[in-house]
Amino acid sequence: MGSRLVTVFGGSGFVGRYIVRRLAASGARVRVAVRDIETAYFLKTCGDLGQISLMPTSIGSDSEVARAINGADWVVNTVGILEERGERTFTAVHVEGAARIARAAAQAGASRFVHVSALGADVGAASSYAQSKAEGESEVMTAFPTATIIRPSVIFGPEDGFFNVFANMARIISVLPYFSHIVPHAEGGGGTKFQPVYVGDVAEAAVAALSDNAHSSKIYEVGGPVVLDMRSVLEVVNRHTDRNTWICGLPFWVGRTMASFSFFWRKFAYFFAVLRLYLPRPLVTLDQMKLLETDNVLDGSKPGFTELGIEATTVESIVPTYLRRFRPYQQQKKLRLNAR
Repeated sequence: MGSRLVTVFGGSGFVGRYIVRRLAASGARVRVAVRDIETAYFLKTCGDLGQISLMPTSIGSDSEVARAINGADWVVNTVGILEERGERTFTAVHVEGAARIARAAAQAGASRFVHVSALGADVGAASSYAQSKAEGESEVMTAFPTATIIRPSVIFGPEDGFFNVFANMARIISVLPYFSHIVPHAEGGGGTKFQPVYVGDVAEAAVAALSDNAHSSKIYEVGGPVVLDMRSVLEVVNRHTDRNTWICGLPFWVGRTMASFSFFWRKFAYFFAVLRLYLPRPLVTLDQMKLLETDNVLDGSKPGFTELGIEATTVESIVPTYLRRFRPYQQQKKLRLNAR
């Protein structure tokens, strides 16, 4: 990539940081556009002196987005949220923010644009998250017709909010619940299906899309080599944390009830500012429950890793390396003693 300048929006996030590292390793100069540069200082050591620069940027500001893109050859957008909080709504971030970045990239003369979306993006979906992702894709392609869109399934890696969340739950409580439309012990009763994809592979896909103009104007759907239902995901957690936490299947209506209670309780708490300080964020929102009711796997209708020249990484080759920290203390002590 030589000395090309690449602006990465959301570069300090889970996916963004891996893209920044790969771009830096390829020799590109990287400008990281983030809301709070203090949270992104760790990226400075991912490249040579001066190779990675940080720029405070709000994707809600036309002028700040334009400034972040000014002079960039290529642009990558990885900004996304899983839960709406205050002004950071799905529409504001996934639709308006993505559109603003794409328009600015086109106006600045950037030659390539990669937009990281999500598998399951669909304007007809029940989930507002999935709807907004699809609307954002449409806005991007309208503003920047040669953009490349990457739709990953659920992403795993050392900093993920997937396997780590369940492993932490297993450390605290004695049951790991999942939700299913089918009786849990019956065929197909393992709950929602996923095709977990390694964050490093998603980053490699983004860099590959930038590197070859043949990937322009295309949508790539990427997932790992294995499909896992929710019960299997929790079994992976148990196995690699050396725990025997009870895995319990529940009907979806239970999850919707739990999410509804959490939603209304937090709304009520807005009247009591002090009380809100002590309220935990909900484990699952109503919109996330809607999202969970649909499998998140590739259907083969779109190109994927094969067309990008990437071999997908397995869950079993990565997840054990970062779930070991959730093992019981006595187990960790036993392993240390045995190693002496």
